[in-house]
Amino acid sequence: MPGVVILGSTGSIGQQSLQVMENLRTRGYELNLVGITANTNWDKLQKQKETFQPQLAVLTGREKEERNGFEYGREALLELVVRDDVDIVINGLVGISGLEPSLAALKAGKKLALANKESLVTGGPLISRLLDRPGSGEIVPVDSEHSAIYQLLRGYQQQDIASLVLTASGGPFLYTPREEMKEITPEKALQHPTWTMGGKISIDSATLMNKALEVIEAHWLFGVDYDKIEVMVHPESIIHSLVRLQDGALLAHLGEPDMRVPIQYALTGPHHVGGEFGRLDLACVGRLNFSQPRWADFPALELGYEAGRRGDSMPVVFNGANEAAVTAFLEGRISFLEIASTVGGIMAAHDPFPLTDLEAVLAADRWARQKFEEEVG
Repeated sequence: MPGVVILGSTGSIGQQSLQVMENLRTRGYELNLVGITANTNWDKLQKQKETFQPQLAVLTGREKEERNGFEYGREALLELVVRDDVDIVINGLVGISGLEPSLAALKAGKKLALANKESLVTGGPLISRLLDRPGSGEIVPVDSEHSAIYQLLRGYQQQDIASLVLTASGGPFLYTPREEMKEITPEKALQHPTWTMGGKISIDSATLMNKALEVIEAHWLFGVDYDKIEVMVHPESIIHSLVRLQDGALLAHLGEPDMRVPIQYALTGPHHVGGEFGRLDLACVGRLNFSQPRWADFPALELGYEAGRRGDSMPVVFNGANEAAVTAFLEGRISFLEIASTVGGIMAAHDPFPLTDLEAVLAADRWARQKFEEEVG
């Protein structure tokens, strides 16, 4: 019975992963829940521990205290990831905090079900080198767009592929004129029209920063140049991504916007196990719409391409500055439009350097966050 660890089990991806595992269990597909982790949400983790009965539960953001039955600290999380009875690690952590456990899981030969896109955005060169080593693990993407491409590419060679097409819902401000974006509040930005997600990714979707991060992630996952990664706005979120072949044909992956589907595929692939998820009714959908991104109105997307093309430490700085900016926006310290403009200014001030190891990544991240505080105050 494959052993599973869920990193960030109290978050959106983690909660849905537990739902998927329970649904699979009722259908006779047994998985052993070895461990779950959270940062500081003891109450929710306690309830999950009682309901799903993992062998271990880890709180990384708290010191050891009087509550029994838990492990504490970052080291406990890393030890959990590399246990011999763990086969699959679902990384649902938020931000650059997910990079180190991703590296640990792959180094230990685990199957990494990756929802933490920042692992590849910030540590792409490190992970790429690690995957080239004998005995390393494998990555199965959980993001709906990358899961779609991962499945579409099965049976095709690199020479068959003209480009990858990532679809974007456009977020809650798809039709909002730029002059009105000055008044966008965190409450409005958190209201995604299609997906139910955590706070940070919801803001990233509103700025299209999330799609920029996904472009960089796709580059590392599929070994495709940035010139061959397209973004298309598709507000219905029915087509999760497409692959454009050299002969002009387009392969599309369609489905309801439900993250439990790519989570389940990451656990059961290459098999498609029956689930209790909605079945797409194209007659009810009726019409699918597409448009080019509003590049000038959502400059975060172009910044992502720039960061990826410049390479070295620039994607780390891009990501770190954005993480700091999202926090500042949610705290009311900067405006919605200042998220992308501040990130762009920090990138312009950065002199990229090679990412030789994890410490180099963390140094670039620290520089970006310190620079942000200098700029914003």
